[in-house]
Amino acid sequence: MLAGFLSIPLRVRVMSSFDTLITVADLQAMMDTGNLRIVDCRFSLLDPDAGRAQYDAGHLPGAVYADLDEDLAGPIDTSTGRHPLPDAAIFENTLRRLGVDNECQVVVYDDASGGLAARLWWMLRWMGHERVAVLDGGIAAWQAARLPVSVETVRPEAGNFAGTSGSLPVVTTADVLAEVGSDEGMILVDARDPARYRGEHEPIDPVAGHVPGAVNLPFSKGINADGTWKSAGELRASWQSVLEGLSDKRPIAVMCGSGVTACHLALAAKVAGIREPALYAGSWSEWIADSARPIAADSG
Repeated sequence: MLAGFLSIPLRVRVMSSFDTLITVADLQAMMDTGNLRIVDCRFSLLDPDAGRAQYDAGHLPGAVYADLDEDLAGPIDTSTGRHPLPDAAIFENTLRRLGVDNECQVVVYDDASGGLAARLWWMLRWMGHERVAVLDGGIAAWQAARLPVSVETVRPEAGNFAGTSGSLPVVTTADVLAEVGSDEGMILVDARDPARYRGEHEPIDPVAGHVPGAVNLPFSKGINADGTWKSAGELRASWQSVLEGLSDKRPIAVMCGSGVTACHLALAAKVAGIREPALYAGSWSEWIADSARPIAADSG
């Protein structure tokens, strides 16, 4: 074990299971025990090569790299959003290539307060793998604890992962079109920042605005100033603030620009003890692929 790990007191070496968040201390304590796979999910929409370059410059010891475009999304066309879910069989092979076993604890991290890592957290659970957690505070928290990073490219032996998609609910654009806006239909919660939701500016997609009837809960509301996650109680209060006055019998779905940071809301709901929402994987970028679909905006 590397000497730098001694900066955090060691705990009893019992392999615990984590399925939401994991602290730096808990991850450090299990680094040399059991079956663990760490995945670096750093990525930049504005510079798709930046995440891999960051990984090469320094990552958590033993971590492999997963690229949002190449590993965590399927092919795009004129009818899809920017990050459609991949074919389940292809994603299963990707997980094996990353060294994931059915029995292993997976820990995912990024430098975006979990906004990227939560996508892989959700996708693993979608495939039936529950033992996956997001590193609270990401790589910044790891470095703040004065723990070492590695520049070694990790090439693990192929894992034995075998899963089946469908363990978590997904809604399609057709589902959204049929139900959103109805007093009895699904509640669609948009994770984008308020200005994008209101249509005041749109730095990524060609059309600004939001799906009519959708409510806004920016994923950033779940994060403290230091990049760590807020408490379960605080997350619950944020969720309750957008669901107030709405029937608890209505299904909930989460969306964002392309189905990535929406997964952050799904994780926040699980931490908060709120019933888990479905994922609108196509999200805003798929919704606007057809100009006939209605768009709402509010510059006020």
